[in-house]
Amino acid sequence: MTFEPSAVTVPTADDVRRRELAAFLRSRRERITPEQVGLPRGPRRRTPGLRREEVAQLAAVGVTWYTWLEQARDIQVSSQVLDALARALMLDRGERGHLFALANAVDPQPGTDSAGITPALREMLEQLEPLPASVQNARYDILAHNRCYGRLMNDLDAMPPENRNCLWLHFTDPVWRASALNGAEARRAMAAKFRAAMAEHIAEPAWKCLLRRLLEASPEFGELWARHEIMPVDDQRPAILQHARVGLLRLNHTSLWTGPTPGTRLIAFTPADEDSREGLRRLHALALAEEAGEDDPRGVCAE
Repeated sequence: MTFEPSAVTVPTADDVRRRELAAFLRSRRERITPEQVGLPRGPRRRTPGLRREEVAQLAAVGVTWYTWLEQARDIQVSSQVLDALARALMLDRGERGHLFALANAVDPQPGTDSAGITPALREMLEQLEPLPASVQNARYDILAHNRCYGRLMNDLDAMPPENRNCLWLHFTDPVWRASALNGAEARRAMAAKFRAAMAEHIAEPAWKCLLRRLLEASPEFGELWARHEIMPVDDQRPAILQHARVGLLRLNHTSLWTGPTPGTRLIAFTPADEDSREGLRRLHALALAEEAGEDDPRGVCAE
């Protein structure tokens, strides 16, 4: 009599990922007290932390659907729902990134994919001053910047993180639009580069989210998008800016890829003439004075 060996089911990578996601959600749910989210504890609470139905209520998702997530069921989860869960579970930036990674999804919130911004790269940005410089990803999210870049066309640090995107600012921010004297040309080029880059990210939620925001907020962007123009991302054109405090700046810019393929890049502006070079020096002095809480240095304001 012979016995056939029993079939052994080997977990797939997706199986492992779903189990890790389920365990992560449970661990974060159990660490939050009802009082932290404004819910009554009640006399018969046995579950440590929040109940599943409470998390579902806070995130505005179905209880059954959330239970399936914690049971590692094979279900689809959107980036919008993951965003709601991250908020309901009070996840910090690192935990939020881990949640999206386990769910095999792209975080739609701009600026959260800046894990590659190392202390060494930040020091490079600082050392480039008075040259304005920033690190941006392929969809123009500003992931890091130095002081001069932050004050080039407006106070970037004062803006909400979700608006720190060059496309969004060039098409919707009145100060950025007024500062860029060759803005119409720059916006047309940026829209064409964004369309060319999006071909490789057409189904990614973060890209679709930005595209939807731009189409809803800017008729000009909608008109340019409808033309289906494309342009290589490395096609660089001079910027002509009228800064409210240091005057006219004519700037060239250079992109340096931070990886082996085009994507995240370091962008630095260099002066195209001596007047612009002096303007950048005044901009740097202004940034240092403001950081130190001092009055404007002598001669920094343009007449």
